[in-house]
Amino acid sequence: MKIFTVFSTGTERCSILSNIKMETTTRRDYRSLVLMIVLAVAFVLSFAICVSFGSIKIGFGDLFKIVFGLGDVDPVLHDIVWDIRFPRTLGAWLGGSALAVSGILLQVFFKNPIVEPYILGISSGATLCVALVVLGGLTFGMGAAASLVVFFAALIGSSIVMVVVLIFATRVKDVVTLLIIGLMVGYLCSAVTMILQSFATAEELQGFTMWTMGSFSGFTWAGIKILFALSIPIFASLIFLVKPLNAFLMGEEYAISMGVNIKGFRIALVAITSVLTSVVTAFAGPVSFIGLSVPHLTRLIFKSSDNRLLVPGSIMMGGIVTAFCDLISRTIVSPVELPISAVTAFIGAPIVIFLIMKRRTSL
Repeated sequence: MKIFTVFSTGTERCSILSNIKMETTTRRDYRSLVLMIVLAVAFVLSFAICVSFGSIKIGFGDLFKIVFGLGDVDPVLHDIVWDIRFPRTLGAWLGGSALAVSGILLQVFFKNPIVEPYILGISSGATLCVALVVLGGLTFGMGAAASLVVFFAALIGSSIVMVVVLIFATRVKDVVTLLIIGLMVGYLCSAVTMILQSFATAEELQGFTMWTMGSFSGFTWAGIKILFALSIPIFASLIFLVKPLNAFLMGEEYAISMGVNIKGFRIALVAITSVLTSVVTAFAGPVSFIGLSVPHLTRLIFKSSDNRLLVPGSIMMGGIVTAFCDLISRTIVSPVELPISAVTAFIGAPIVIFLIMKRRTSL
């Protein structure tokens, strides 16, 4: 009888512990679902807010009429929304999402919290090719075609660096070595760019400097179509990388034991982050800190390292943060527009400092 009582008590304790664990998991899942819904709503609202506000404020009612073609609307406001703010905000929205998801993929891959999309030298490659075009004077006097020339130059430069990194990714097994190679390629591209700047005229140098400051003002509907065609299919394909990413968090050996093809996984990550980063850089110029800070913001919000939450969360958070940074850059000292990287640095730098101090105090 006594033995049965002890057995019964132990069984009850196991049952209680199991129930507590299930309740905790359910509570955590419910919290994550609520946060994801809130982010989705904020994602949509951020777009509407950024289109409405500017040097000329457009009410939500007028915006609704313009978007859906209802009633009589001032043709000037119609042109501002459709020709300027809509493509610009869409560019910041999708571009920020692309940089943020690239950042979280690279941070998981390199197991380094301060890695961002430009760490592999992709931005430096784009900058070098733009320098070859702009500092060579090929865009001046070409009118509307100049922005298209700059775009193709940036895309070619970033693609060349991407191919170089992919070649090394197939031959190098150590991710740290691959990281160092990316840094060295970036330094080489930057060195050549500085040499070109030394021989440039004042007019050429001014045009190049304006591009390197970064801005989403150059986005047109043609650029949006390209960004949309490249980014949306990649975002959708990330569903197949979530499980390998979670397995990779436990170590490369564990990932291999779970059936992850490390070589293919590495190539896929480098290719995805390179394409997303290159297309944003080509249109907007170098945009720093989004790929570094947004993944950490997403981790702080969800309090999780599960990439099933962090990847879609980073996509939405990247769009929200970048859209509002772009809004600040064009309104805070209007009519002067601030470089987008200057605004994003005010968000990214404090986050990095906070994470460093938090890590030091936890040791």
